[in-house]
Amino acid sequence: MNILVTGGAGFIGRWVVKQLLEDGHRIIALDNLSNGRVDNIEEFKDNNNFKFIKGDIKDEKLLDELFLDEKVDIIYHLAASIIVQDSIDNPKETFYNDTVGTFNILEKAKFQMFGKNAKMDGDKWVLDPQEEKYPCKVVFMSTCMVYDKSDEDGIDELHPTKPVSPYGGSKIAAENMVLSYYHAYKLPTVVIRPFNTYGPFQKSSGEGGVVSIFINRALHGQELNIYGTGEQTRDLLYVKDCARFVIMTGLDNKVDGEIVNAGTGRDVTVNELADIISKDRVEIKHVKHIHPQSEIMKLKCDYSKAKKLMGWEPEYTLEEGIKETEEWIAAVES
Repeated sequence: MNILVTGGAGFIGRWVVKQLLEDGHRIIALDNLSNGRVDNIEEFKDNNNFKFIKGDIKDEKLLDELFLDEKVDIIYHLAASIIVQDSIDNPKETFYNDTVGTFNILEKAKFQMFGKNAKMDGDKWVLDPQEEKYPCKVVFMSTCMVYDKSDEDGIDELHPTKPVSPYGGSKIAAENMVLSYYHAYKLPTVVIRPFNTYGPFQKSSGEGGVVSIFINRALHGQELNIYGTGEQTRDLLYVKDCARFVIMTGLDNKVDGEIVNAGTGRDVTVNELADIISKDRVEIKHVKHIHPQSEIMKLKCDYSKAKKLMGWEPEYTLEEGIKETEEWIAAVES
């Protein structure tokens, strides 16, 4: 298939691109490199089935040209502003990237599917017979950060949402647009909410990179700094499991129109995580939280819907994922 991956040079995006190329698909990776890096996709540059476009999902002219040149079967829409602290400091940028950018992607998918001259007559489309139409599915990557805190049973897709940052709010707004296009236009879409993802190629800075930050500091003999009490918990999903989940949602029509979680069903406190990674190599300290009002104290995933609808479940334990991640970081640093 011909597949567009927005944010394709990012941490999760490059793993999605890698697997799709190995499966024989033709990939267009679109990324403005605000979070992504060219180094992440260096290994694909000589692959004839891979094309990289440096560009922004807010650039409607660029998107028009892209969709004029390409007929896309699936859009894996991963491009976003992803750092919670940045969203608090600059909510406008996060909103325009995560919500308006998603709207632009939906519009291009709709035009490709129905043609620019299509009109609604009641609940039916009236199509221009002169225009070429081509089906297109949109997979929208949201986040577990839209949820309210978990109880011991974990968070399923019906769990209450509580956006405690503009990042979470922008993602919920985008989710609603994605699902509205499924109901209003019958455009195949799915909203996915992976829990905290980690692994090779993740930056060792910024929120969401706590595993790589801790590993990198431990390898360099530096103390591990924990914001607040460290009793906040995270359900940590290894990136290879996450990428497999992302790809499966694009290929399975049973999740169309749905919201689907991905996680491990195991949460660990940040204190426990620091102990696992430190292995008594370095000191662990607690520091003042930058934005305590935007901290979700317990995140634990219930991924039973993904297992029921698609047969997906994680293959890596936390310890296995941390081991592979540390081996990668050590190799890069050497």
